Amino acid sequence: MKWIKRLFLLALFLGLAGIATIGIVYYQLKANLPDVTTIQDIPLQVPMKVLSKDGELISQFGEKRRIPLTRKEIPDQLANAFIATEDSRFYHHIGIDPIGILRAAGVYIASGSAKQGASTITQQVARNFFLTNEKTMLRKVREMFIAIQIEQILTKDEILMLYLNKISLGHRSFGVGAAAQVYFGKAVSDLTLSEMAVLAGLPKAPSRLNPIYSIKRATERRNVVLRRMLDEKYITQEEYETALKEVVLSRYHGAEITLSAHYVAEIARNKLVELYGEDRSYNEGFNVYTTITKKAQEAANQAVIENLHNYDMRHGYRGASKVRWTEKETSWTPEKIARTLSSETSFADLLPAIVVAVNKQSIDVIVKGQKENISTIEWDGLKWARAFRSDSSQGRAPHRAKDIVKVGEQIWTREVEVETEVNKEKVLVKQLQLSQYPDVSAAFVALNPQDGAINALVGGFSFVHSKFNRATQAKRQVGSNIKPFIYSAAIDNGYTLATLVNDTPINQWSGSAAWRPKNSPAIYEGPIRLRRALGQSKNVVSVRLVQDLGVDTVIQQLTKFGFNEADMPKNFSIALGSASISPLHLATGYAIIANGGYKVEPYVIERIEDAYGTVLYQAQPKIVCPECTDKYQADASKPGKVITKTITDGGAKVCEISPIEEAQIAPSVISPETAFLTRELLRTAVWGGGDWKHKTGWSGTGWRAGRAIGRQDMGGKTGTTNDSKDAWFSGFVGNMVATSWVGFDDFNRKLGRVAYNSNLSKNQVTGGEAGARTALPAWNSFMLKTTKDEPTYTPPRPMTISSARIDRATGLLSSSTDYTSVFEFFKSGTIPTEYAPEAAYIPERSSESDTTDGENSSGKKTTVTYDDELF
Repeated sequence: MKWIKRLFLLALFLGLAGIATIGIVYYQLKANLPDVTTIQDIPLQVPMKVLSKDGELISQFGEKRRIPLTRKEIPDQLANAFIATEDSRFYHHIGIDPIGILRAAGVYIASGSAKQGASTITQQVARNFFLTNEKTMLRKVREMFIAIQIEQILTKDEILMLYLNKISLGHRSFGVGAAAQVYFGKAVSDLTLSEMAVLAGLPKAPSRLNPIYSIKRATERRNVVLRRMLDEKYITQEEYETALKEVVLSRYHGAEITLSAHYVAEIARNKLVELYGEDRSYNEGFNVYTTITKKAQEAANQAVIENLHNYDMRHGYRGASKVRWTEKETSWTPEKIARTLSSETSFADLLPAIVVAVNKQSIDVIVKGQKENISTIEWDGLKWARAFRSDSSQGRAPHRAKDIVKVGEQIWTREVEVETEVNKEKVLVKQLQLSQYPDVSAAFVALNPQDGAINALVGGFSFVHSKFNRATQAKRQVGSNIKPFIYSAAIDNGYTLATLVNDTPINQWSGSAAWRPKNSPAIYEGPIRLRRALGQSKNVVSVRLVQDLGVDTVIQQLTKFGFNEADMPKNFSIALGSASISPLHLATGYAIIANGGYKVEPYVIERIEDAYGTVLYQAQPKIVCPECTDKYQADASKPGKVITKTITDGGAKVCEISPIEEAQIAPSVISPETAFLTRELLRTAVWGGGDWKHKTGWSGTGWRAGRAIGRQDMGGKTGTTNDSKDAWFSGFVGNMVATSWVGFDDFNRKLGRVAYNSNLSKNQVTGGEAGARTALPAWNSFMLKTTKDEPTYTPPRPMTISSARIDRATGLLSSSTDYTSVFEFFKSGTIPTEYAPEAAYIPERSSESDTTDGENSSGKKTTVTYDDELF
């Protein structure tokens, strides 16, 4: 009994001594221990996400990939897998697990090495948030003290969520949400039991045990986790055996981008860094919602890519991108080809491929991503490829595949949809086609004219290839796209749509040189009404307007549309579009015409939220609100805001504008009357005029837009600069405004000409490149997809606009009701007071006398195309 008593006293002494030691150590370390209460305020490093207006993921920026989850969002079995493997007594200890420590110590004594860890999940949280991974006794002691403190301020579930959201799981994934996406491309809710076990096995050695690095090791570690779950009774024997049989399949999954809009993402990234700096922007989980919509952006992407391919193909094939082996060298094996192609970069819809066989009128290729499988490109995918000689010259049409490519060449391919007949029904099938990376560049921007929200933006063929955003950063000469703004200045200074202007050649001497601006084509009508002059883009008429109004007056008008005065030439060449403007600013100018004369400001970021959904930034766009300018009353309860009156129609309520900030009301920069009449001019540029039945009809330069889309609430203008270096089309359909630009990044390079290709159908583009042929197709494609099901929208006609019947030839009032007259719109006080003599009418020249093949807006075969050019 004495020995028992002594042993008890010794144990008591040692216990008290241990407690005292711990107290002394804690007192010594207390000053250096972090404030554990801050753990609730420490933000997780979450990447910035850029999203579309409708919630599609556009891009993600940040070094660490993390998807923070709540406890409800994590499946119980996933949490159980980590608990069973990392800390089976998690719900029973105080932050440290004495039993676990003794068990680990026993294993260490028995084996001589630390084969079993003793850190609890709480200790790992303490280390991840407050400490480093240095292996020292002092760090371990501090970790234990911090773990105990954490347990006193947080619940077990809160600790578990910090762990599951913070832990590093390899391949820059932090937390189970990101790991599930990286390794399996799934949300955690979609993981199988086997996949959950794979993730739970990663903390021990994420770089070596992840399934991308080694399926074998990942499977072995998974089996250990499943066994622990079975031992802890989290799963049944049947579930265990089923999960063991499941084959681990994994590959690297990048961020789940659901909408391609790289140029928009870069704009958003730059804005965030400007507002919050790089560190906060990339790590605090900001969600940036843009004004882009999936429907519009995808339509713009496809329109630009297809249009550039079409341009590039009609100008000829420039040859292979690389030669991997020649006829005299040994051919590569399929395995070597596949391995080489896997390291090649793809651009947009282009995939690299290597030619392995050349047949009579087909070739066999191995395409990147298809392993060693051989694909065939048939003659329909090859026959376009006559040789490129220059931008204005192409070689003869090929007759055999060997005229185009050779075995061993690395080429570009793309899948295209072609119409074919199956069981007497026409269906679309995908076909592989020889292609190439376009030399030419493009930009496209579409926005809402009511508030300036950018619905779609494309800055080039491929952001991967070129980060330069041509939609916002490139200033190019705009050609005849400038004319609607000049004509609006004329309307503001006494001209009407019926005013006659002399369409005759100009010879003007300036010093020792003569300036002779020309029409394109070089056809002159003599006295011509202003409406028709814009519709057919008469260059000399535009020059005469600037001469009459004065350059200063015109520039002053252009600045009203937001154009920079410094970009405006101070001479008469401004009439022909020698000013340099970016596609975005040009589209904004057209939006002012489309919305009734109100200056909206383009914007692409709608709001910014933090990781918890709190709105940090909300756009305050300028909103078109005609009623707000002259019919509003102040709301005393809401300083700075205005409420418009309810708008009714025959007693029925039509709409009621919600209260908005007075500063948000878009200012009127041109009168509603001028905007209405200028919009009419743009409609004429699409629909033309005259009377086709009496052979007096004529087409506008944008007739292809009218024929393709067929809506009356549309208008637009072509533009082609000197030597066809830039091609434009800008215009509106309903409540959508868009600008399309095509040109070379090399300012000295011309868009050139195209000769007839005998291998292709008769319906092909030939002749000189210009706005109507080169830029308009992309605009048409976009508008067809985005406005097809949209209701017709026509802004109301101002009360001060009236119409009168005029004589087509003289612009004077007419008493005739036949094809010699037409109704025209006028501002109040500008209607002609004289009537045209009955014998004054001279039939207008029919566009059938022009020389460029095409079809008129009525669908009848004719030879009309007015393409404008800067001279």
